[in-house]
Amino acid sequence: MEIYIPTILEDEKLFQQGITSGINFAKYEKIPAKLTGENGPKPLKTFADANLRELIKENIKKSGYNTPTPVQKYAIPCIRAKRDLMACAQTGSGKTAAFLLPIIHTLLEDGCEPAAGESPQRPHAVVVAPTRELVVQINDEARKFASGSMIKAVNIYGGTSTGFQLSNLFKGCNILVATPGRLMDFVDKGKISFESVKYLVLDEADRMLDMGFLPEITRITSSGNMPGKGERQTLMFSATFPEQVQVLAFDLLKDYLFLTIGVVGGACDDVEQKVYEVDKFAKREKLMEILKDVGTNRTMVFVETKKNADFLATYLCGEGLPATSIHGDRLQREREEALRDFRSGKMPIIVATGVASRGLDIKEVKHVVNYDLPKEIEEYVHRIGRTGRLGNLGKATSFFDSGRSEDQGLAPYLVKILADAGQEVPDFLASGGGATGGPSSGGGFGGRDIRSGAANNAADEEDWG
Repeated sequence: MEIYIPTILEDEKLFQQGITSGINFAKYEKIPAKLTGENGPKPLKTFADANLRELIKENIKKSGYNTPTPVQKYAIPCIRAKRDLMACAQTGSGKTAAFLLPIIHTLLEDGCEPAAGESPQRPHAVVVAPTRELVVQINDEARKFASGSMIKAVNIYGGTSTGFQLSNLFKGCNILVATPGRLMDFVDKGKISFESVKYLVLDEADRMLDMGFLPEITRITSSGNMPGKGERQTLMFSATFPEQVQVLAFDLLKDYLFLTIGVVGGACDDVEQKVYEVDKFAKREKLMEILKDVGTNRTMVFVETKKNADFLATYLCGEGLPATSIHGDRLQREREEALRDFRSGKMPIIVATGVASRGLDIKEVKHVVNYDLPKEIEEYVHRIGRTGRLGNLGKATSFFDSGRSEDQGLAPYLVKILADAGQEVPDFLASGGGATGGPSSGGGFGGRDIRSGAANNAADEEDWG
């Protein structure tokens, strides 16, 4: 029986959580933006152009946002114009606010009330995300932007007391943020109905549409009382959108706009990327060399297996480096505690599996280390995007093990990502990558079917419930 009850932050504390824009924020102006589709609206120049309600404008100011990012400039008018949208923008570029602000504004304009006590609950917006931590974060953002209004945002996700979540839900819910499994569990039990849904949002949409999650997403969209496409607005956001996933997305969208900010699937060039050739037996020593000066700088170390995450965190603690770990086998209470310790700086090093690679917005993450490289290049882009967010500078260091077939397979894609971001491509990588043939130009990655690999990751690491 799941009895874990999470801590819910007070509204005022939510305003202190976000990342403030960094030294390179002004560079965002120069990132090329492309909106394709018929009759796309003009982008905003300022938040004032969006004609949002006064209360929302105040909450934007309290959040420390002064100028909209490129994805916000384009996405907000698209959503206000009631268009379906697929948006691809680099990590750390303000995608969550880009969909929440217009949704909250419209729900307020339409006078949508949270129907406390009603069963089933009929949310007006449903946001689905692949990990529990991301669900918590999106919900906090929704609560922050809606603070002081009647709009209620509620989250539901696995590993947590269902009784607690249901009692929260029945206090009234306009915006529901959920992992797919827990969402459909509550729908199947008659606690939630989709009949009033105006907005369906898939965050990290490429992951939500890979083979790991696709059956659940199909079940959500074809649920008996979910309004059909065209009757609801469907919004998809991610930093990576392989071509195969773009094709899958067509089934869920109607008369949609496709927004790309920068290169589809490209890495943020505020992150200095370095790749070292390190065999598996030398990795620990190389990591210690890198971490010896970590001090209070927050560092995320990504590994392949859950077992190694715990082992490495314990080893680092034994060497006098305060570290914690996060992965799919830890209890939800332990996962949230690890993240809290990392956010606060109590544990400046967190060893993580893929469960922490997407979407997490944590202040002062200075360095990401790929102790084990991921199997897919999309995962690499998301991992290194935990640093260098909103114009802040960051570093990403990766260990390339030439004896590991996964690393060899990733080499040509890694060469392209480094070259596109203006980073140094080491000789060992260029020669290794050349043998297997590089990825194609354009938005995708050489017609490679990313879905089976992504499905393995989803099954292993991400959250059905």
